[in-house]
Amino acid sequence: MAKFLIIRFSSIGDIVLTSPVIRCLRNKFPDAEIHFLTKQSFRSIVEHNPYINKVHTLGDSFEIMLHELMIEEYDYIIDLHHNLRTMRIKRHLKTVKSFSFNKLNIEKFILTNFKINTLPKKHIVDRNLETVASLGVVNDGMGLDYFIPKMDEIKKDDIPTSHMHGYIAIVIGAALATKKLPLHKLKKLCSFIDHPIVLLGGKEDYEDGMEIAKADDIKIYNACGKFNLNESADLVKGAKLVISHDTGLMHIAAALQKPVISVWGNTVPAFGMYPYYGNRSNKQYDVVEINKLWCRPCSKIGFKKCPKGHFKCMEKIDVNELVNLVRLRLQK
Repeated sequence: MAKFLIIRFSSIGDIVLTSPVIRCLRNKFPDAEIHFLTKQSFRSIVEHNPYINKVHTLGDSFEIMLHELMIEEYDYIIDLHHNLRTMRIKRHLKTVKSFSFNKLNIEKFILTNFKINTLPKKHIVDRNLETVASLGVVNDGMGLDYFIPKMDEIKKDDIPTSHMHGYIAIVIGAALATKKLPLHKLKKLCSFIDHPIVLLGGKEDYEDGMEIAKADDIKIYNACGKFNLNESADLVKGAKLVISHDTGLMHIAAALQKPVISVWGNTVPAFGMYPYYGNRSNKQYDVVEINKLWCRPCSKIGFKKCPKGHFKCMEKIDVNELVNLVRLRLQK
C-alpha cells in the first residue's frame, strides 16, 4: 500500500487550491495512506477532509517534526509549496521519491517587474495536478473541496433575524492592504446594495466592519472576528452571493459552489488564482479589475501600502459596476 505525504504550509487559499490533488490522488490510489503537512494555524482547513488519513503540522520544533516524518516511512512526497523548508524535508527523507510544484518564479518576476506575461494560461489547480501527472493522477473536473465540521455549522441565532431569508457576504479583509478596497469604497458599496449584508474578515477587520455597519446596522451585520474560519466558511455557504478580494474566502466560496464577484487590486487573475469551479457548473464568477494600469501587477503577493502612493488599482474601481453585477447575479 502506497504512502504519500502532501506538503503545503500556507496560506488559506493556497491550501484550498490543493484539494483537487488530494481527491484525485485518492481516486487513483483508493487504498493508499495520504498524509498532509501544513502549519498548525491552518490545520482546520484540512483536518476534516475525508480523503486524508493524517495531518502533520509545522510546530515550534522543526527537528521534532522531521523525526516524526521519518518514522512514517513514506513512499512519495508531493511538495506543493516548494521552498527552502520543503527542500530540507526532502533532503532529510532522502530515500523517498518526491514530486515538486513548479512555482514559475521567473515568469512571475517578469510580469511584476516588466509587465510582460509569460505565464501559462492555466489555473494553479491544473498546475498543481501536473505535479502528480506522472503518477497517473488526472483531474476529475469536480472543482475544489472544503469540508465544514458539524460543530462549526452556523446556528439560526448566530445571525440577525433580518438576514435569515438570505444575504450577500462581503469579504472586507485580505492578507495585505493593496489587495483590499479602501474603506470609503466598501462603505459606498454597502450603502448602495439593497439587500442584507454580512461582512466577513478576521479580528483585524472588526473596526473597519463597525465603521461600514454604521451606515445601516439593520442591513449590515459585522461578523468580522466573531467566527473561526470554518464558521466563516459556513456563513459563505449560506450566502446568495459572495463579493471578495483575492483572498482565501474567495476560494472557499468557489469550493462551496457559490457565485463570486472578485475584486482585484495589485494582484491579477493571470497569476492563475481566480475562482475555480471545475466542470460542475457554468461560470459563476465575475472579475472586477483596472486593466492597462502601467504599474499593475506590482507584486505577486501584495504590500502594506501602495508603493507608488496613488493606489489607482483600487481607487479607480467603479462601485456602480459592482452594484450592477450584484443585481445581475441576484436575478440568475
